[in-house]
Amino acid sequence: MPEVTNTNSPSIESRKTEHIRINLERNVQFPRLTTGLEKYRFMHRALPELNLSEIDSRVTLFGKTLSAPIVISSMTGGTELAHQINQRLAEAAQATGVAMGLGSQRAGVEHPELAYTYQVRNVAPDILLFANIGAVQFNYGYGPEQCQRAIDMIEADALILHFNVLQEAVQPEGDTNFRGLLKKVEAVCKAVNVPVIAKEVGWGFSEQDVRHLVDCGIAAIDVAGSGGTSWSEVEYHRAPTAFHARVAAAFADWGIPTADAIQYAVAAAPGLPVIASGGLRDGIDIAKCIALGAIAGGIAGPFLKAADESTEAVEQLIRELTAQFRIAMLCSGAPTIEALQKTPLIREA
Repeated sequence: MPEVTNTNSPSIESRKTEHIRINLERNVQFPRLTTGLEKYRFMHRALPELNLSEIDSRVTLFGKTLSAPIVISSMTGGTELAHQINQRLAEAAQATGVAMGLGSQRAGVEHPELAYTYQVRNVAPDILLFANIGAVQFNYGYGPEQCQRAIDMIEADALILHFNVLQEAVQPEGDTNFRGLLKKVEAVCKAVNVPVIAKEVGWGFSEQDVRHLVDCGIAAIDVAGSGGTSWSEVEYHRAPTAFHARVAAAFADWGIPTADAIQYAVAAAPGLPVIASGGLRDGIDIAKCIALGAIAGGIAGPFLKAADESTEAVEQLIRELTAQFRIAMLCSGAPTIEALQKTPLIREA
């Protein structure tokens, strides 16, 4: 097994706790850059010839059927607080039939005693569940073996490889060697026993990047565009010096808006499942993403705040999102997800 050597300070565990607290307690949204979804609207159908109770919001992804195209996006793990959050998120996902991603599992891979903070099958045996490893770690000792351990750790249905170049670059302890990753990503796609998803973390993928990832064997793209949580803002708040804070602050509005990132991914990889995330805040946002070509919408920040409260708060949020989404389908005349994907949007001038 390759030796895993990156043990930067502060510890992964303390950094994870910092990230949770900053996201809960500080304003870490993009100051000016938006998702771009506000530029689009549906043509209202006053006579949709549909019954709301018969709207079919189900979608199948990686062999599992979701009640609605909602993904609780990857957030956390590796601490006791993260364990509580993940349990609540998973309980709600199980109760409502939506998908869930875990936060980066590096802490659990390197410290097996922390694996329990990611494990949720005890409360969510049936959900579509995604494991998660940072792609940059392939240049710091990781490979297919560590990825398979992350998958097995949580009995995952798919593996997310997250690409967070800007976050690592503005993080004082960041891992910043992103050279030569594509061949290593390809090796992982061939070696692991589940589909592999490429996910950005809030700055989006370009069309060129998506093409490269498809050539590597990636099975789906989570665009994670700009307009929601800005991780450069998060790193600004945890910067140890004024120098680091100013460097991070300069990138507060960097990135590809989510609406653009969806269209780049669809153009680069027709037919490949695209998960839209990055600043989605209600069911109408999710519906717009489906109409732009995505198969599902992922949300993180609002779910983190709900999970900090209770499982019931997470369930309530999922039910609200689902109700909003289904009404958007009704009022745009789309009885199914397939119909919604073909529903034209009006772009504002």
